[in-house]
This record gives sequence, C-alpha cells and structure tokens, in this order.
Amino acid sequence: MSIVDRRGESRIEDRQYWMSILSKADPRQLQKIWENTDAKPDFIHLRQPETGLIMVRARAGGTGQRFNFGEMTVTRCTVVLKDGTQGFGYVAGTDRRHAELAAVFDAMMLSSEDREPLEEWLLAPLAKAYTERRQTESAKSAATKVDFFTVVRGEGPK
Repeated sequence: MSIVDRRGESRIEDRQYWMSILSKADPRQLQKIWENTDAKPDFIHLRQPETGLIMVRARAGGTGQRFNFGEMTVTRCTVVLKDGTQGFGYVAGTDRRHAELAAVFDAMMLSSEDREPLEEWLLAPLAKAYTERRQTESAKSAATKVDFFTVVRGEGPK
C-alpha cells in the first residue's frame, strides 16, 4: 500500500511504513537508487553506523505469554540534513551502508513537502521488489511442504 493511498492515516504511520520499506530493501538496489539520485542532500552523521544486538521478544502461539526468543544483530545510523531534518536507519544485520542510506532517505522523506515524486522513484520500486522477493521465497517453501496424515490402525481380530 502506498503512502498516497494512506492519506487518512497519521504521519507517524506513514513514516513507519517507509522506514519498514527502507530497512527491508535490497542494499544493492538502495545503493543504485542513491547513485541515480540527482539532488543528493548534504548530510552529517549524528550517529555513525554502528552494529549491536537487540533482544527479540515473541508470544507463545502469537497471543500467549511473552518470552525472550533470542538476540538479533542490528545496525543503526542517524543523520541530519543541511536543513536540520534528522533521519534514522535501523536494519537487520551488519550492513553499515544500508543503515546510512536508510537514514538519509528517511530524512529526505521527512524534509520533502511533496512526497509523491520521492515515493514514485524510491519507495514504489523498493516495495515492489520486496513483495516479489517474499512471493518467490513463499513459493520455494511451499514446494517443500509435506502433508502429514495419521493412519488409523484397526484393533485387529478379537
């Protein structure tokens, strides 16, 4: 769902959406988009890209009691544009450049008065590529699905 289609929702939900897309994007595709960006903004790092661990929490059965599932490696970065807009990037794994680009694009989305052009050349292709990757992965795992069944055994002669 695009931000254009989400007009009735809050700015916070819009930002959650685009930060999700940026964090899940293929880093090579994000780098290619950056290289093809005509108006690259000047920025400085408030927080250099850094990698650490976070605790992932889960719920038994999706709705049950919470428990610590395990740790996950995350890389984060914070930048500020020349106009003072701050951008944040959080990505799974250790790709420092991915976190930096996610932060810069987050700041660009926040500082832009008209987000539609940014959405067209930035978010739309990233969201489409992510959806296609997910569908491919789902199809691969569906091909390995095994249907188990229970054989009812008879009691035998009495």
